Amino acid sequence: MKRKTYKIVTLGCRTNQYESQAYANQLKEKGYVLAKDNEKADVCIVNTCTVTAAADKKSLYQIRRLKKEFPKKLIVTGCLVSGSKKRASPLEGVDAIVQNDHKENLLPMVFPDESWSEFKINHFEAHTRAFVKIQDGCNSYCSYCVIPFVRGRSRSKSVKEIIKEVKALVANGYREVVLTGINIGDFDGGNLEKKVPLSVLVKEIDTIEGLERIRISSIDPDEVDEALIEAVIHGKKTCQSMHIVLQSGSNITLKKMGRKYTKQDFIYTASRLLKENPDFTFTTDLIVGFPGETEEDFLETVEMVKKMCFAKVHLFPYSDRPHTRASRMESKVDQKIIAKRIKTLKMVADRVAYDLRNRYLSRTFDVLFEAKVKGGGVKGHTTHFLPICLPKEKVRLGEIISVKCLENTFETLIGKKVGSR
Repeated sequence: MKRKTYKIVTLGCRTNQYESQAYANQLKEKGYVLAKDNEKADVCIVNTCTVTAAADKKSLYQIRRLKKEFPKKLIVTGCLVSGSKKRASPLEGVDAIVQNDHKENLLPMVFPDESWSEFKINHFEAHTRAFVKIQDGCNSYCSYCVIPFVRGRSRSKSVKEIIKEVKALVANGYREVVLTGINIGDFDGGNLEKKVPLSVLVKEIDTIEGLERIRISSIDPDEVDEALIEAVIHGKKTCQSMHIVLQSGSNITLKKMGRKYTKQDFIYTASRLLKENPDFTFTTDLIVGFPGETEEDFLETVEMVKKMCFAKVHLFPYSDRPHTRASRMESKVDQKIIAKRIKTLKMVADRVAYDLRNRYLSRTFDVLFEAKVKGGGVKGHTTHFLPICLPKEKVRLGEIISVKCLENTFETLIGKKVGSR
């Protein structure tokens, strides 16, 4: 009997990665196996992204590439599909197109004559940490962002459902989970009559035996309230680092973006966390070249990066998204200027991260090792999300061990194993 094979191509965010893993779980439970690189698959799923023009291009490229393999079933889903119901030729010849609001029922819709398991995960292939989707959709409607239009209104999973999923992941050997969603600051527990704040969920997960680390994915500074700070700072397993979104260091630009906070709000949120734990670190996102961004606005962003000492900054050139308010704004910034500003800001961000890591030299931290490095050795992150490498030592991926920080480079800390957990 010929085996049934599948391929899944995932573009974009951690939420998409979670959803693709759920498809893989469902297919495996039906006897499908992952197709080899050059093998034609029976079922191909492309989980697309449309957050930027570059994401559109990558998604369309993958669709064209897989169409040439002539799979028995080519299914396209994700934000690119929901962003426009009238996509041109790249979607012609696709066997099934599934909108985001039906994403969790994709396989039952495409194969209605078969029974399918629940849409959830119990392991995360090729990852030593597992992403757990707790929320979907967004109610913010920032002026540059198409996501609320393609993902819909905010909606949350129940605490019971999430706890069950995290326990299954722990039972399968995962020691770190990352709580993720489109806008997890909107998490409410899925019960309209009795809302459950994110802080309560974090405390519940913190009690799960066998789990070592909890990370909170991207969140806005105004959504980090006192209860969440208390849950993170005093949790037994909560990582002392958060990805708090800034987007710009200019209040003028933030207002044009439709963000709900000012740079002073960001500084205040960070200062509250640092007051409780001076070792707390932050990562963030920044958009460069938003319409009307002046040199003065840009320099304010540079100063914010210096002031906040980010462990890592994710930089994105502004990308015009059709039908958003920002796409209709005047005073678009020239692409050459955007490229120059990105280069400048990257240099500053890299220097700031390097200087931050210097503070941790000669100290010992528990490190979760996530990947091998060329020439032997492994790399991973501390609970503060500081990258660290053991150049020549053999460590099993997914293991947490104690490491002393001996040296700093512009890419990573270099350490030495001093004990295992």
